[in-house]
Amino acid sequence: MKPSFSTSEPEQVAGKPCILCCAITGSLPTKANNPAVPISISEQVESSHEAVEAGASIIHAHVRNDDQTPTSDPEKFARLKEELEKHVPGVIVQLSTGGRSGAGQTRGGMLPLRPDMASLSVGSNNFPTRVYENPPDLVDWLASEMKTYEIQPEIEAFDLSHILKAISLQETGKLYGKLYVQFVMGVKNAMPADKEIFDIYVETMKRRAPDANWCAAGIGATQLTVNEWAIAAGGHTRAGLEDNVRLDKDTLAPSNAALIKRAADLCEKYERPVATLAQAREILGLRPAA
Repeated sequence: MKPSFSTSEPEQVAGKPCILCCAITGSLPTKANNPAVPISISEQVESSHEAVEAGASIIHAHVRNDDQTPTSDPEKFARLKEELEKHVPGVIVQLSTGGRSGAGQTRGGMLPLRPDMASLSVGSNNFPTRVYENPPDLVDWLASEMKTYEIQPEIEAFDLSHILKAISLQETGKLYGKLYVQFVMGVKNAMPADKEIFDIYVETMKRRAPDANWCAAGIGATQLTVNEWAIAAGGHTRAGLEDNVRLDKDTLAPSNAALIKRAADLCEKYERPVATLAQAREILGLRPAA
């Protein structure tokens, strides 16, 4: 018999609103991988609008150069944020400080724009072909900048140690706002999409940070599986072309909205309403939309 890692009663999830985050672009997928990947600002705004209509309330955003390479250019982020707020009013804008788009403090150059949220990786790990470096001094600086500009971080956790580090940062007052942790599963050489490990993550959050919110993202073919695990367990979830460009091994996803719709359909399966823009802001403790 396999050991059980859960020590608490299963959460009653029916009726609990579920926040859907759409990771629209990322740093890696190009139009060669899927023509639907939005690269330009106008493409990203249109794709975001469709995703919100399908149920997304958070847009997790990267920016690209004209040649599709990733960048941390604050001016590009400023244009994207302005256009999202204009054309998708009320949406939660979450800008990426990820390490594929820049090095060192350039990764936080857009934080003075005061987006609603920003991603924050709090530890290093292996990616498919490189080490994803998040040294402690950079983590502390990014967290401090987010506090200065009143930006709530979304912690991107690629390992159990990252979850524990996030809880420690919250307990010592280094993070702004409510704790929100995202489990990222399925990255090659990092944490696989393993249900028992997922259960450990959920139990750790319940035991160590019972007032925090959490979500989960699956990379590649694991996206839909991790979406379902998260929704069934009472958490929130993420989908989008950054993480997965296919509906299945033979079919490219036609849009970000199509991937969000699959997650919304799972919410219906588990009798969970998809959170509205206003509900998502309330759940996360964010300031009202401008």
